[in-house]
Amino acid sequence: MSPLILAFDTSAAHCAAAVLSGDEVLQSAQEPMAKGQAERLLGLCQDLLAQAGVEFGALDAIGVGIGPGNFTGIRISVSAARGLALGLGIKAVGVSAFDALQFGQTGPCACAVDGRRDQVFFKTYGQPTQTAPALKDLAALPAFTGPLIGHGGDAPAYPVAQAIARITATRFTTETARPAPLYLRPADAAPARDKAPAILT
Repeated sequence: MSPLILAFDTSAAHCAAAVLSGDEVLQSAQEPMAKGQAERLLGLCQDLLAQAGVEFGALDAIGVGIGPGNFTGIRISVSAARGLALGLGIKAVGVSAFDALQFGQTGPCACAVDGRRDQVFFKTYGQPTQTAPALKDLAALPAFTGPLIGHGGDAPAYPVAQAIARITATRFTTETARPAPLYLRPADAAPARDKAPAILT
């Protein structure tokens, strides 16, 4: 029987989800959304499952985008995936944005995720010298062969939630680690500059 996968991602300015059965995408949606993903995510998943004619209890695994990307968005998705998986008694699989971009490529490539401020989160695949995931200036990327997929380059082979779902279908039977956010730089929020109030004893 084909595995039934629900996958979603809110690591960028969108709320994306897909329902996959075997090799068939039953339903998929990606809504542009700068904020409000926490309120929309589970509703979108419920809508897609209903349109596909399946229930949460029929799922074999949850796939979730772990970034890099927006800190708050990543936390929203990862928390939702872990909670759903725990409640349903199934596996949750974390998939990086790099792996989602690379999925469907047949040769060497590099993948780039928007890091803002003319920077990208960057990783290579199939290179003689691999580049570890890191934040790089878009105008000064390390040398690589093959296409650049993602920000500043070619479009990926699959929409992000569909790619996550397909990758999850290949990994969920052997996955042991719970999804965890992939952060490649410190949060933008800075500590308060005001001196902390004295505690009277």
